[in-house]
Amino acid sequence: MGRIHGIKNLITYLKSVDYPLSEQEINGFLEAKTIPHSRPYGDLIVFECSHIEWWVDLQRNKESKS
Repeated sequence: MGRIHGIKNLITYLKSVDYPLSEQEINGFLEAKTIPHSRPYGDLIVFECSHIEWWVDLQRNKESKS
């Protein structure tokens, strides 16, 4: 599908798929290394859409089981 550049764009994308998260929550996932991402250089963070779709499905499954 494509790539999402930066946390702000990820927030917008997650809202569009009805899985809203705050910047603070995303930073927590980044620190824990539990959200798929890459840092090709400097402070740039890139999220692959297909990986984020998979991750959102995984999170929803975890939430429904708890």
